Amino acid sequence: MIIWLASYPKSGNTLLRSMLSAYLFSQDGNFNFDLLDNIKQFPDNGVLTRLGVDVSNENEVVKHYIFAQEEINRRDGKTIRFLKTHSGLNNINGYPFTNYKNTLGAIYIVRDPRKILKSYANHSEITLEEAQKRILNFGTIGGKSDPINQTVIHSGSWASNYNSWKEFKKKNRYLLVKFEDLINDPEKNFISVLEFIHNISNASLKIDKKKLENVLKTTSFEYLQKLEKKENFKEAPTISKKVDFFKYGPKNDGKKNIPQYLRENLEKKLNKEMIELGYL
Repeated sequence: MIIWLASYPKSGNTLLRSMLSAYLFSQDGNFNFDLLDNIKQFPDNGVLTRLGVDVSNENEVVKHYIFAQEEINRRDGKTIRFLKTHSGLNNINGYPFTNYKNTLGAIYIVRDPRKILKSYANHSEITLEEAQKRILNFGTIGGKSDPINQTVIHSGSWASNYNSWKEFKKKNRYLLVKFEDLINDPEKNFISVLEFIHNISNASLKIDKKKLENVLKTTSFEYLQKLEKKENFKEAPTISKKVDFFKYGPKNDGKKNIPQYLRENLEKKLNKEMIELGYL
């Protein structure tokens, strides 16, 4: 069964994915970039192509979301499969992104949209104004021109993405993780993630303290930033030039380092969600 690591882009999905891959798929908890291959992105052209889907036809891709997930679950049997996604939990052209039958649970990573702004602009090599427009408007990311995400992903807006995944709260299969909490108290919040995974899978949890210690040490922002400088991180974008993936991190304040008019506009347009999350 699938457990989704869902988020709007540049919200900390890669951080949590790194922590989980190090804890669950290594012997000692020491992170390296190869471990991320254990938690694939969905949708993904590679998976869909192997299933005979015409990935050049966006409607065919959307139409086969559920089929692809059924095949993943059939192949994996009772094994839990973690999948990263930036998709909203929306119906596109009448086709759902996922359903309760194929999903064991959803971990949603959210980040203050004021902090996303600068990271999104850097990652996509666009202006802050264009990044804000994408955050506020229902849209897509990826596609043939994107060197990282070749598949079109219906991410929606920051607000629609966040609100859509609350659907799994109805079945008690939902955990909200704030990026800021994961940075400020990684041990406490990562243990909460492990507890959630074990609870929805009806398994007992025994924390490996040494492994956990290694995970926390080798997935700190400073460690990941140094690792990216030493090794090739294939998920870092290259558009007109190589862009650092781990660039701003906790130093990205979101209040002082973006223009006031952009900050105030985000706070106005996303007031309801930001108050709900304690960002305002």
